[in-house]
Amino acid sequence: MKYIKVPGEKSDHRVLMYAISTCMWCKRAKQFLNDHNVEYTYVDVDLCTPEDRETIRHEILARGGRLVYPAILVDDRVVINGFQTDKIREAIGIE
Repeated sequence: MKYIKVPGEKSDHRVLMYAISTCMWCKRAKQFLNDHNVEYTYVDVDLCTPEDRETIRHEILARGGRLVYPAILVDDRVVINGFQTDKIREAIGIE
């Protein structure tokens, strides 16, 4: 699985985003994190192998999430489905 790490000054939380490479909302979520200088890692699910997609699917569902992208995991516990700036701000502590 190809994880891509994006550096940022705000690295208090471990942020992992599962995205679709062509998804407008996924691109907006990435831009939002970039604009707020948040360090995060992402995986473009549509570019993964079928086996990796199944692993991702299981990981999202096991944490109580839905198969909606972007799916953002914060500190391996908070799952944010979709591009929801208020929930992202709250989970990461962005003002």
